[in-house]
Amino acid sequence: MKKLLKKTLKLILPIVLGGFILYWVYRDFDFAEAGEVLRHGTNWWWMLFSLLFGVLAQVFRGWRWRQTLEPLDAFPKRSDCVNAIFVSYAASLIVPRIGEVSRCGVLAKYDNVSFAKSLGTVVTERLIDTLCVALITGVTLLLQAGVFATFFKETGTDTRALTDVLTSAHFYIIIICVSAVCVLAFFLIRNVAVFAKVRGILHNVWVGILSLKDVKQMPLFIFYTVAIWICYFLQFYVSFFCFGFSADLSIMAALVMFVVGSIAVVVPTPNGAGPWHFAVITMMMLYGVGKEDAGIFALLVHGIQTFLLILLGIYGLAALPFT
Repeated sequence: MKKLLKKTLKLILPIVLGGFILYWVYRDFDFAEAGEVLRHGTNWWWMLFSLLFGVLAQVFRGWRWRQTLEPLDAFPKRSDCVNAIFVSYAASLIVPRIGEVSRCGVLAKYDNVSFAKSLGTVVTERLIDTLCVALITGVTLLLQAGVFATFFKETGTDTRALTDVLTSAHFYIIIICVSAVCVLAFFLIRNVAVFAKVRGILHNVWVGILSLKDVKQMPLFIFYTVAIWICYFLQFYVSFFCFGFSADLSIMAALVMFVVGSIAVVVPTPNGAGPWHFAVITMMMLYGVGKEDAGIFALLVHGIQTFLLILLGIYGLAALPFT
């Protein structure tokens, strides 16, 4: 009963959180106008073109993932890796972050790839993606520092409070205490017999993480990584040309909104729903787009991109038994 309650909360809480933020953002929104823009004010050719980059990003991600599996003597079909990625993104719409686990399960089922080792490669991927986001964010902050300062001011974020925390001795004392507790817990658990099995699993995960250093054709791996993030950005930027009110925004404006949106999706809601809308709408308004138009852009673009993830997930599930 307790386990069922935990699973239910994991499923419901992200949806409730995303729903609450969406309600707050769109509480006074005219949805009839959004429907009118969807029917008559959207350039669907540009929209389809933007979605092409969304598909390519996932294809490149599947190919890159296969590269990290090869050093582990795992050689799944390239198409299976791509379809597993399709399924993982669709699964994460139901339970945030569950996709990381589900794609490992797909390869374990169809290609007999070690689940624990493949999970290790996913951890490596996520670390690389985090570094990419940090790098893109750092460059964008340098280029558009004034815009970000205005964003923090408009959203009520007090950066001085964070500075006070980081310069406080109490903060570091707490960090040291927590670290000491973690070390103590590690040594206590290590002596428990059950830990032997867990340690074996963790070893396999660690082997998967280290697979990156043995990847063949590292230039190709770097190319896939760069291509993934270029496609993500182009999917977002090209969608500007779908609407008259956003078509004239600069590529730097798109980069700023892309960075803020990428950070917002870290919040565990289905496909970043809610936090992503809030971040993009706020930034669009700073670049002169009206609140109503910014809301329409965020609602339609996010909705259509989410629908694409669902379609690709269905395709991946249907294609896997045949490939």
